[in-house]
Amino acid sequence: MSVWSGYLTLILQGALVTLELTIMGSALALVMAFLAGLARLSRFFALRALATAYIEFFRGTSIFVQLFWVYFVLPFAGLTLTPLQAGVLALGLNVGAYGAEVVRGAVKAVGREQSEACIALNLSRYQRMRHVILPQALPLMLPTFCNNAIELLKGTAVVSLISLTDMTFQAQVVRAQTGNTLVPFATILILYFLMASAISAAMRLLERRMTRGLDGMRT
Repeated sequence: MSVWSGYLTLILQGALVTLELTIMGSALALVMAFLAGLARLSRFFALRALATAYIEFFRGTSIFVQLFWVYFVLPFAGLTLTPLQAGVLALGLNVGAYGAEVVRGAVKAVGREQSEACIALNLSRYQRMRHVILPQALPLMLPTFCNNAIELLKGTAVVSLISLTDMTFQAQVVRAQTGNTLVPFATILILYFLMASAISAAMRLLERRMTRGLDGMRT
């Protein structure tokens, strides 16, 4: 029993790495989603083209290939990253590309009359976006952002390919040492589910808080 207790501790240590990857990767993905999503709506062609290239590249290529490029190829260009840094960068950029389209779609979904009213009030583009458009668009983004965060959580399993000791990597270690497949992989199955459930609950709470008082603003 003490032996399995040690193996469980090993998997829980890996779960902390998975959690760290998820939090930092989600933060990067959120920043990239807003930067690229709003750039797609820019008046400037160069910004729209750059954002489109980023989105299409990261949506159109495999996360496995992206991770290998970040970790194994970038050092040839003089940029060497730790496994954790490589995992965060690859996951954040990949999920951020999907999030960018969520941002663009939510902003476009806000009624045109809202922008027209802002123009009538002589608000600048920044003021329109900051004070009127985004407060109404954000609640529309949250359900899909929740899905993206959960996909990022599950996607963290790929970092085991570059020897980062997340919980999937640790489960493989336990399996190799014990010859038992059921216990370690059932354990991480439950841990993934609990983490995903926590993300869903947090996003539902955030959505309820953000939608208070907005019903009368939407048309």
